[in-house]
Amino acid sequence: MPIRFDPADVHWRVAPLPGFSAAQKDWLTRGGSLTAHLRTLGAVVVRVTRETVALPWPDEAAALGLAPRAPVWVREVVLSVDGVPFVAAHSVTPRAASVGVWQATRRLRTRPLAELLYSDSSVARSALVSRRVGARHPLYRLAVREVGAEVVHAPHVFVARRSVFGRHGAPLMVTECMLPALWERVETPAALKTLGAAGSRTSCGGVGHAMHTAYARQREHGRSFSRCRDEGRCS
Repeated sequence: MPIRFDPADVHWRVAPLPGFSAAQKDWLTRGGSLTAHLRTLGAVVVRVTRETVALPWPDEAAALGLAPRAPVWVREVVLSVDGVPFVAAHSVTPRAASVGVWQATRRLRTRPLAELLYSDSSVARSALVSRRVGARHPLYRLAVREVGAEVVHAPHVFVARRSVFGRHGAPLMVTECMLPALWERVETPAALKTLGAAGSRTSCGGVGHAMHTAYARQREHGRSFSRCRDEGRCS
């Protein structure tokens, strides 16, 4: 069954912004488990920073069709690679769903959310959307908390992606903010050479074509709402 929740709006876009780097476009549109992708870079540890009942962010309430003051279950974690924070993640589901359809989210502890979603054939995923994260967005505070204000004006601004997972009609929205250390790792000359080689194998268009290919796969995924277990499309 297609998922009925759409995370896209004027800021959250299916097509990554033209100003994003090739590596950013790649990571923002990658299907599959973000945790699994990070494990290709090193040892991943999940650190839970917050679990509570709270109010949704305005853009979350709009995307999920919730009243501004409707209570939601919030889980925030940091994904570190070899001890360095790479991603700050924030997930929400209606409070009623957190004690019903999505009650397992309250028992994850330090396990990644992907472990909950992989084996469940009833879970479908929306398209991935992405945006820059400015100081006015609540996600910005989560990112700054992990990296410190001194790096905010670094060349790699905060960028994030999000999608909605649906199970029996109940939504679970997952938002992932990539931190500067991730780009420092994946935008080394060796990493970019690997990315370019992947693009050239697809076509003589090189990295640019690889990014278009990745985006095309993402758009196809967004239309088909594939099951998570089919390709591991869970964060």
